[in-house]
Amino acid sequence: MPATHMTDDNRMHELAHAPLGRLLWKYSLPSVVGMLVMALYNVVDRIFIGQVVGPEAIAGMTITFPIMNITTAIGVLVGVGASARISIAMGAGRRDDAALILGNSASLTIINGATYIALIAWQLEPLLRMFGAGDATLPYAYSYMMWVLPGMLLTNITFGLNNVLRATGYPVKAMYTMFIGAVVNIVLDAVLVLWLDTGMIGAAIATDIAMAVSGWFVVAHFLRKNVNLSFHRGTFRLRGTIVLGIISIGIAPSIINIASCFINAIINRALVTHGGDMAIGAAGIFVTVSSLMVTLVLGLCMGLQPILGYNYGAGNRRRLSRAFWLATGAATAVCVIGSTAAMIWPAAVARAFTKSDFLIEQTVVCLRHSLWAFSIVGFPIVVTTFYQSIGAPVRSLILSLSRQVIFLIPLMLWLPTLRGVEGVWLSFPLSDILATIVATALVIPSLRNVGRASE
Repeated sequence: MPATHMTDDNRMHELAHAPLGRLLWKYSLPSVVGMLVMALYNVVDRIFIGQVVGPEAIAGMTITFPIMNITTAIGVLVGVGASARISIAMGAGRRDDAALILGNSASLTIINGATYIALIAWQLEPLLRMFGAGDATLPYAYSYMMWVLPGMLLTNITFGLNNVLRATGYPVKAMYTMFIGAVVNIVLDAVLVLWLDTGMIGAAIATDIAMAVSGWFVVAHFLRKNVNLSFHRGTFRLRGTIVLGIISIGIAPSIINIASCFINAIINRALVTHGGDMAIGAAGIFVTVSSLMVTLVLGLCMGLQPILGYNYGAGNRRRLSRAFWLATGAATAVCVIGSTAAMIWPAAVARAFTKSDFLIEQTVVCLRHSLWAFSIVGFPIVVTTFYQSIGAPVRSLILSLSRQVIFLIPLMLWLPTLRGVEGVWLSFPLSDILATIVATALVIPSLRNVGRASE
């Protein structure tokens, strides 16, 4: 057997036999670094826009979050579902099935992406108005979205295939995919926004070019023939059972991203009513900071997913349970450290995004009210990954909806009527607490069943 195949077989063998602590570190560290670097796309854009263009511009960029979530949802629908199905197939030794899933996921991503880009571009201004854009913020939001929207297809391709890259034993290479794009984005942001003063359009173009570079890097991997899994002729024609299998797992995280769009609309409207444009700007900074912490947890979960999926496919339930609790401890530590730091030094966090004293003041209040229960957020995210990895889409969907829809929306509609803008901020920690209770009630019986199965 050629050395490359031996190396690739060993990549899969370690998922079943390597010490779990070392294995989770090996797979999660590149994922965390990759996700953290990827988060710099948005963070750097907002810092440059906030510091160079002004507070109205960062409020305008905040308005675009719901539409960006729609594009993310389409990518998640395919990327998460495909990587989970491929992990299970590889664990069970069904490589031909894994190749079909890969080809179908690529075709599905392109079809979905072309469709949503056309629809959003057609109705962009009404969508932005629906999500809270006013006369002062609409020009910034519209110009940014019109230029960044075509690059969202490249984003979906990159994220989707990068999940598969990690699931087939290449976590470090998956990290390089994100790192390359982020470096290109930061450099181009400095050139286009800071030096050439192109504003929102420059930030969007920088993102588009960066995603094109990352996309080519990950596609090139799957064009090679001496890797665990690659593109083959005959695998791109969509097959109903494969598409359904991908969507059944990807639907939960996808729905939660779509739900986030409407949640953002509710949040933005509540903020406009009770706090004005600067409150929206504060929410944008809060979302950026909290998303950075969630990104670290999601990176950890991306490293966890192939471990859970492979061992579930291989029937090694005891190892699956141990990996789950190890990841839970790490995710909780990330949330505790990050939220505590942001609550102790909120003004310093705000100054990274704006020079406006009024916006800084608003952001300090926002962070201190919104983050006090954030330390427990890691647990439900890990539980969701657990259910995605073992092919349990219904439980994953229930858990995903609990935090962002079932609890947050009613709280967001009710609390501001009692407490004004403070009620908006308090809705976040209360929904975090309730979602964690649901996650605990769901996963404890599941883990007990896993333990009995392994015995």
